[in-house]
Amino acid sequence: MKKRSYTLITGSAGFIGYHLTCSLIKKNKHVIGIDNLNNYYSVKLKKDRIKDLKKTSKKYFIFHKVDLSNKKGIENLFKKYKITEVINLAAQAGVRYSITNPEKYLKSNIIGFHNLIDCSIKAKVKIFIYASTSSVYGKITKTPFSENLNCSNPIQLYAATKLTNELIAHAYSHLYNFLTIGLRFFTVYGPWGRPDMALFKFVDSIKKKKNINVFNYGRHYRDFTYIDDVIKAILSIKTNFRKKFKKNKNYEIYNIGNNKPIFLKNYIKEIEKNLKIKAKINYLPLQPGDIFKTQADTRKLRNHFGYVSKMNYKKGIKKFIDWHNDYYQKN
Repeated sequence: MKKRSYTLITGSAGFIGYHLTCSLIKKNKHVIGIDNLNNYYSVKLKKDRIKDLKKTSKKYFIFHKVDLSNKKGIENLFKKYKITEVINLAAQAGVRYSITNPEKYLKSNIIGFHNLIDCSIKAKVKIFIYASTSSVYGKITKTPFSENLNCSNPIQLYAATKLTNELIAHAYSHLYNFLTIGLRFFTVYGPWGRPDMALFKFVDSIKKKKNINVFNYGRHYRDFTYIDDVIKAILSIKTNFRKKFKKNKNYEIYNIGNNKPIFLKNYIKEIEKNLKIKAKINYLPLQPGDIFKTQADTRKLRNHFGYVSKMNYKKGIKKFIDWHNDYYQKN
C-alpha cells in the first residue's frame, strides 16, 4: 500500500501557519502541523487556532507539539510520516523582543532551522519553503526594497537570525541540489493575527480606553500585507515553482508584500473610524532596531507567478476588527 504524503507546516498554531494550514486542509491536502506553543504571546489564542483547524478537518490535519530545537523529535516525525513538502513558519518572532531575549532567537531561529533543513534533506523533501522577513533590509533607506539589494547590515538580532537562515538555505541548496525558497514577509495582518503586532495592540487598547504607544511620533510608513494575499502567494509558489523552473533553479528569495506603504497615522485613523472611538496616543521617539519605512518590490513575484496584492488596507482593518469583536465576545 502506497504511503500517504504530507506537507509539514511548522508554526501551525501561529498566525500565518494557521491560515496556510486552514487553506490546505480545505483543499483536502494532508497536513502535519507542529508548534511548541510557547508563551511569547497568548497560548490560549494559539490553542484556539489549533482547535479551529481540528474542527475544520480531523481527517486531513494532524498536530504534534514539538520544538524545532528538539532534533530527536523532528527526526521522529520524518520517520513516522512520508513528508514531501516542508513550510517552515516557526520562529521566535518579534523585533523588539530580540533585543532583550537573544538566546531564544539563537535556539529557535538558527539551531531549530538547521535541525529542520537537515532532516528535510535526509528525507529527500521535494520543496523547502521558509519564512524570512522584511527586517533583513536593515539600514537600507531606498524603497521599494528589492530582493537583489545587499542585506549584510541587519540592525537587530531577529533580522540577523533570518538572514542566517537565508545563507544556510543557499549553502544547502548548492551542496545537496535541494530546493529552498525564502519568503520575506512585510507586516502581515488580518483575522487571528498576533497580539504583539501593531494592529492587534491598537485595537485592543483603544477598545479598552487605554493609551497606545506610537513610536517615531507616528511618522512611520508600513507595507501592511493582508493575510489572504500572503496565503495566495505561498500556495502559488509551492504549486508552480518547479513547473516554471524545471530543474535549473534550486534557490530563490521572494518579497511577500503589498507594495503600497501606509502612513501610520492614517492607519490609526481608520481603526478609530471602525471602532468609533478616539485613540489616546502616547507619541514616542524611534525605537532601537526600528526603521522609518518599509515597501516591498513585488515585481519578481508578479513576473514569476502573476501575484498582485488585492486587499485594500481599509477593508483589511474592518475584517480584523470584525474578527476581534467576534472572538472576544465568545471568549
